[in-house]
Amino acid sequence: MNTDRAFLVIDMQQENGFQLHDLHRVIDNTAALINALRHAGIPVIYTRHINAVDGSDLPPGEPLDAAGRPLSYCAGTCQVAIMECLAPRLGDRVIDKPRYSAFHRTDLDQQLRELGVSRLIVSGVLTDACVLATVMDAFALGYRVDLIADACTSTTEAAHNAALLIMANWVYALELFSTAQFLKRLVGEPHQSCRPTEPDQFAHRPEQFVATIARLQTMLGLPRRNQE
Repeated sequence: MNTDRAFLVIDMQQENGFQLHDLHRVIDNTAALINALRHAGIPVIYTRHINAVDGSDLPPGEPLDAAGRPLSYCAGTCQVAIMECLAPRLGDRVIDKPRYSAFHRTDLDQQLRELGVSRLIVSGVLTDACVLATVMDAFALGYRVDLIADACTSTTEAAHNAALLIMANWVYALELFSTAQFLKRLVGEPHQSCRPTEPDQFAHRPEQFVATIARLQTMLGLPRRNQE
């Protein structure tokens, strides 16, 4: 088994409390990545965000319902189950986490080091919350990260892209791919990606946001999209 890399699938759960942009595309891309990486012998690790039913141990201000239960990712409900079409198989690992980062109060770092993993392939939701926090912590802990941009999403395309720019600007151990380009790389074919080479590489003024995203999409081999 190839154990210098692992695929981390972040929070692809049945949570239905909010709409996610272009989720069907993200599901399809994630499924393609899972199949290819399993075939390549690369471990697949899923995370599940789970909040205690009684609302205990939540960060300050976490939204609650009238009964004091968490509004999202509530333990014991279908919200926390991984989507059936992406369900783990025998041999896959599942990490349950109480906060955005998959490293916070979990044994993910220990499991990765026991596997000999030094590079994480990352996809999932939400780009501007759990994905962002996990990538930042992975960087701080010394991992290299391959982030699959079109296998991540958030509530809006703008939020998704803003998070991509933050990571591209400041996570120096990061390489960004589209799904198609990453799958080419996996089998040794010519491919393109975005590897940050300097701090604040995608610095921009507010009115330049759409043009800056278009520049990143071009580097990733993705079609340019109109931003929300």
